[in-house]
Amino acid sequence: MTNKDHYFSADPSVPFTRESFTAQVWGHSLDLVSGSGVFSRGHLDHATAVLFRETPPPVQGQFLDLGCGYGVIGLAIAKAVPLANVTGLDVNERALLLANENATSLGLDSRFVAASAAQIPSDMTFDEIWSNPPIRIGKEALHELLLTWLPRLRPEGRAVMVVGKNLGADSLQRWLGDQGWPTTRLASAKGFRVLETRRA
Repeated sequence: MTNKDHYFSADPSVPFTRESFTAQVWGHSLDLVSGSGVFSRGHLDHATAVLFRETPPPVQGQFLDLGCGYGVIGLAIAKAVPLANVTGLDVNERALLLANENATSLGLDSRFVAASAAQIPSDMTFDEIWSNPPIRIGKEALHELLLTWLPRLRPEGRAVMVVGKNLGADSLQRWLGDQGWPTTRLASAKGFRVLETRRA
């Protein structure tokens, strides 16, 4: 993998090999296919595992899985919440392909679709945004990403994010508050914070 071929590359040039695994989330088994050039190949990453373990599934609504990768968060919501409709968002074309393939294989493709930002209608809003955000894209890019999508929350909506303490979770929490997005800590476990963000 070259320096430019990170999981947040739009078109990773590393050879594409698929790798299957099963994730246990909220009492459900998810048989997933991940792949090279996509974040957390072949396993559920520690941050997302903390997110699932420390939060109950949401109730219903329209959801955005921000930085969806191969779709594990959004697909877990779609599986656990029969009245959920989920949009996955990623810049990585390979991740979008895998996420949509996973939705089809799990029988969730009527309620989960992964897309690029350009494919999501500009007037589409969400009850909740769930994310293990791509911290490693850099602070400036991350801030731009959040300030682009948080305004898509409906008035009573919320965002739920998991961020490593060593990757700046506490400073991100303060920054969000300063931007008019008050953020509270729902949980702290294994070096990760689960944050909830709402409108001011």
